[in-house]
Amino acid sequence: MRDFRIAGLIVLLSVVPACGERLVEFATSTPDAGAVDAPSNSADANTADANTVDADIADAGNPDAGNPDAGNPDTGNPDVTPSLLTVVSTNPMPNATGVSINKVITATFSSPMNASTITDASFIVRQGLIGVAGVVDYDALTNTARFKPNAPLDVGKVYEATITTGAATPSGTTLAMDHKWSFTTGACSLPKIDLGSASSYAILAFSAVSSTGAVGTIVNGDIGLFPKTATDFTGFPPGIHVGTLNAANTAAELAMGDLTKAYNKAALLSLCAITVTPQDLGGTTKTPGLYRSDSSLEITTGDLTLDAQGDADAVFVFQMPSSTLTVANDRKVILSGNAKAENVYWQVGSSATLGTDVVFHGTILADVSITVGTRTKVDGRLLARTAAVTLDTNAVTSPR
Repeated sequence: MRDFRIAGLIVLLSVVPACGERLVEFATSTPDAGAVDAPSNSADANTADANTVDADIADAGNPDAGNPDAGNPDTGNPDVTPSLLTVVSTNPMPNATGVSINKVITATFSSPMNASTITDASFIVRQGLIGVAGVVDYDALTNTARFKPNAPLDVGKVYEATITTGAATPSGTTLAMDHKWSFTTGACSLPKIDLGSASSYAILAFSAVSSTGAVGTIVNGDIGLFPKTATDFTGFPPGIHVGTLNAANTAAELAMGDLTKAYNKAALLSLCAITVTPQDLGGTTKTPGLYRSDSSLEITTGDLTLDAQGDADAVFVFQMPSSTLTVANDRKVILSGNAKAENVYWQVGSSATLGTDVVFHGTILADVSITVGTRTKVDGRLLARTAAVTLDTNAVTSPR
């Protein structure tokens, strides 16, 4: 019980616990005639007492106020919190269908991970009871684990991916249990065309690589000639080449051999082939798949859009087994839905001709020659098996 003298009154405060609660009582009385006022230096004490009363009032009706474990019934240690590590997203998504057989499978975590725990033992992919061989790595910038299969997945199959409790944060926190999800590959999904050593080349030719124009052509990527020599590489300068020039050497010979293998693989594809009629692709939108013409193909009446429908690993292949590819002036090949130039292939049984001011995406595998018009831009590769690649003030960039 404490008394406070306020304007000639004595205020009596009492805090009495009852049935687990604190009851605050207030009382007032008139001071005795001989009462003496509290000295001024007792103000601090009175303030402290008032604070104590305030705290008691705040605690009233809150029986857990003095319990550090209140609101956390699962632990008696207020410094320990339950694990919050989760897999927040996956690619493919759970139960996805029509997935590309070239898919790099990913899982993104809610927290940064210990990269040494992200391995083929903690990230597992199976088709039935059969494990899929692949390479696992971790991207610390996005907290993402990636599984890249060593070979394309099988078409039309159900796969199960698992992140085990072996994956851990730097402090040792793991998932509460294995995270599993499944997906189904597309029945018509195409493999990427294996270019072998030719993949680093922006331009590869049998007889010559030449560029005209006062400004010159800019090439980003290797250039190769075989069996011809560097004397058949002309127009640089004024053209600019960023990459390695291989002419009539072992590297160029190997690249030409790999080009022939890739050309033949592309020509032999037949899964779910779609016959293109008429032969003009202009003004159309194509989804991933194999497109075939028994004559030539052209892009003349409009632009061609390639829509990967959100799958960055999806493949487009266009076959002209015995004829030509022609792109009219000012036409474009447009990539959408995460489509990538490195996954677009044009297998041309004869020669390819791109007009002026064209924007083109993909790798041309031409049996004979490739001619590129003025100011045309190519995001891809120009690979000619038995003749020349001819340029005129262009920009050519290899996808790799």
